[in-house]
Amino acid sequence: MNSVQRQSPSTLALRTLLGVIAAVTVLLLLAPTVVVVVVSFTNGYSLKFPPPGYSLRWYEALGDAWQLQFAALNSLKVASAATLISVLLGVPAAMAIARSDKAMARALDSLFMSPLILPALAFGLASLIYFSRLQVNLSLTTLVIGHSVVAVPYVIRTSVAALSQLPPALLESSASLGASRAYTFRRVTLPLIAPGIAAGAFIAFMSSFDNVPVSLFLRDASTDMLPIRMWQDLEGKLDVSIAAVSSLMVLITLVLMIVMERLTGISKRIR
Repeated sequence: MNSVQRQSPSTLALRTLLGVIAAVTVLLLLAPTVVVVVVSFTNGYSLKFPPPGYSLRWYEALGDAWQLQFAALNSLKVASAATLISVLLGVPAAMAIARSDKAMARALDSLFMSPLILPALAFGLASLIYFSRLQVNLSLTTLVIGHSVVAVPYVIRTSVAALSQLPPALLESSASLGASRAYTFRRVTLPLIAPGIAAGAFIAFMSSFDNVPVSLFLRDASTDMLPIRMWQDLEGKLDVSIAAVSSLMVLITLVLMIVMERLTGISKRIR
């Protein structure tokens, strides 16, 4: 008698109900993305589902969409800089937190995680007020600072998780053989936690590239960001090329997630 047959009718009904709810939830989450991808191949001039016909014309049109290209380049610059800063700040912070059991370390951990708890719009507005009080002009620099604050927690979390899996005996053996802390970090610790750092950097980059609230408050009039440009174009003219950009972003994100999962096991690092 197998396990399914041994289950009571109430248990089997509950498992079936939970399975149906999970399937419906997944369908509701994926349906908008599927609709956008399908609409991006339309040969018409409006966002209509199902499309009247199929064509690659809107993907070809992206080659002349200089505003979207400029915004994408800015987003790439800000996300790359924010990711680099997040790694440089997040890894040392993670090492300090992971190696200490003091209350101060726990307090610092909560402080570093606070940008993920605070509503993004509230953080963006508070950052704008802060820079205004300091009389700092909005620019790419303010965007990088704001995005870095939001991205650092991801690097800290994955790096702490990687450090918690590091066998203490390795560090003790390195120290007993006369290696300095810097040498141990460079030759022992860093190679072992590199997948965790890479996972955090990937999440930080994606969160920065797709960030709207912080970019909305901390950019100046001449600095265009891709998510905001897409939002403005949809509000003004419902340009079908936005669906093509969205589809490309979905495809690139999916490919990068698969690559990062194979290289670093990112799904295990963010638990």
